[in-house]
Amino acid sequence: MTATTTTEDSTTPDASDASTFDVNEFLNRLDAVFASHSAATKAEPLLLDAMTDAENAGDFAGLLTVLNETMGFYRSQGRHQDNQWIIQRAIELALRLGLEGTEAWTTTLINAATSQRAAGNMEQAEDLYEQALASARTTLAPTDRRLAALHNNYSMLLSETDRPAKARAELEEALHILESSSPDPTHDVDIASTCTNLALLTLQNGSGGGQVLSEARTLADRALAIYRDAHAEHSAHFASALAGAAQVSFAAGDAVAAIRDYERALAIIAECYGEHTEYYAVTAQNLAEARAALAAQGTPDSARTPEGPQPSPAQPSAPHRHVEPAAYPAQMSGLQLARDYWLAYGKPMLAERYAEFAPRIAVGLVGHGSECYGFDDALSHDHDFGPRFCMWLTASDYARIGEQLQADYESLPAQFNGFARTGATLRAQGAGRRSGVFEIGEFFTSVTGYPTAPGEDEPHLWMMLDEATLAAATNGRVFADGLGAFSKTRQSFKLMPDDVRLALVSKRLGMIAQAGQYNLPRMLQRGDGAAAWLCVSEFTDAVSSLVFLINNPVTVGYAPYYKWRFAALRALSARAGMRLTGVCAQLEQVLRLASAACFGGAGFGEGGAGAAPNVREVQRIVGDICAQIVQTLQDLGLTTSDEDFLEWQRPYIEAHITSDAACLHSL
Repeated sequence: MTATTTTEDSTTPDASDASTFDVNEFLNRLDAVFASHSAATKAEPLLLDAMTDAENAGDFAGLLTVLNETMGFYRSQGRHQDNQWIIQRAIELALRLGLEGTEAWTTTLINAATSQRAAGNMEQAEDLYEQALASARTTLAPTDRRLAALHNNYSMLLSETDRPAKARAELEEALHILESSSPDPTHDVDIASTCTNLALLTLQNGSGGGQVLSEARTLADRALAIYRDAHAEHSAHFASALAGAAQVSFAAGDAVAAIRDYERALAIIAECYGEHTEYYAVTAQNLAEARAALAAQGTPDSARTPEGPQPSPAQPSAPHRHVEPAAYPAQMSGLQLARDYWLAYGKPMLAERYAEFAPRIAVGLVGHGSECYGFDDALSHDHDFGPRFCMWLTASDYARIGEQLQADYESLPAQFNGFARTGATLRAQGAGRRSGVFEIGEFFTSVTGYPTAPGEDEPHLWMMLDEATLAAATNGRVFADGLGAFSKTRQSFKLMPDDVRLALVSKRLGMIAQAGQYNLPRMLQRGDGAAAWLCVSEFTDAVSSLVFLINNPVTVGYAPYYKWRFAALRALSARAGMRLTGVCAQLEQVLRLASAACFGGAGFGEGGAGAAPNVREVQRIVGDICAQIVQTLQDLGLTTSDEDFLEWQRPYIEAHITSDAACLHSL
């Protein structure tokens, strides 16, 4: 997650508190807004007001309901960044209410997981889905429709991460639950949605032959029939069924039918979601491609008639994209752009030209660049940004096809989805290039200096690898890796030996004590603002690194390069179940106060009046952070000492190091 940690009232909420907030009235009003297709302008004010009303009334159970509804709304609008603090707050509130093991907890996990999947935060989404599935086994009945929704949504993540067999199994389980629990399957729009998803999965992972197209057609037609029979053709979700049917028609070469259904879908999307959403843009793009295909067949779009002769089948140059409402953020991330570009052009190119090798080639985006961390924004587009991805090959495969595959990669369209592949900066060319075709060992050598991670018996080599380097080697996302060779190597860099981790924890404790607890007060007392500023910098760097090490890099990754350090720290702090999550906000407060604390004395415009209170507050926060660290070390069983000067905690930490390697012992 990427939200900044929020500060809440220290009072533990009690779901039984008397309340004047009417949750049923709120839900009825919200339903009316969506029914009138006015959600784009009216839903958010209603949701925000309801949050305030529920909180003021002390109705924290009602507040959780509002937060869950807000998650769904922000997701539908593609406002994934705004949604992060809602996700965080909902999970934190559910935990504070003691809802683990209840239906409310399961529902919150499902909503959070689906929101993270829509945002492209796949690892976090998968973790939440797995938690939701575990919770659902004890909180939901086998025929509960929420369980079907969970399987349905989880299948989308599995499909999006190139695990089609598991994705299909989840969809089939969802369909079984819905069909066995539905009073009338012919009017059940949830069944329709599942059929659409099955149709697209069949299309995506089939060979394109007649049997595949026939199966996809049957499923898509069933979805449309359900909406028609249920008189639900004005439902916002009908657009998804129409777009799915259009995609099946397009794959079968029936551009006329594809255009018809895309146009109907686009009109519904414009009415229900607006024309400035990615959902609208993707559907409009698909419509344009269908019209172009029809024109290429010699039939102008203006002359087409749905009842007239059908054009001969023609395979499109690239598959259409099918998205749920607002499945992509308004500001598309580099990782999402890379995956879409791969699916549109890279995957078909491999299937056509490298069928023998395609199952052995790993694809994704990993390495240097803000988009590999998911931290990119509009400002990131000034260098090395654009439609791109990486392909990683074994040494033998690279020797056979690497050069030609690189040439074919470079020949892919330079324009995609409104973005252009720009010329790379000088440092991102040649051996330093950030996309294209790589031999696996050479790729990791270019990033870390090693073709694979050092062994357990090579702690000295691990100690020479800084965390930012390890972060660059293990970030990003892998879209496909049938052979598993790339993922295995990538994972080897995540598996830092525990002795090495503990040695680094000890080192960080030493720097925190030296810079923050000892030298910072001395430099401030001396009036050496510049030296005090550097103490704050070293303290901040050591504490932020410690947070990642304490939570274990194999789970949370490594602290990245300094300019992305706080973005990563905020994301970690927003995740459920993490340790030292409050430290991020405290460090940011220290940095805000440091200017006045270090340079607020005489000669710096405040005549000395502004420094003292800021000095006291900085030192208080430093002390509080150190106290939290000691408590965390105790909770983890790494120390039995209450000593708050962290240098004296180091022997307790290093006592847990089993190796005799001198590089791991500082004392």
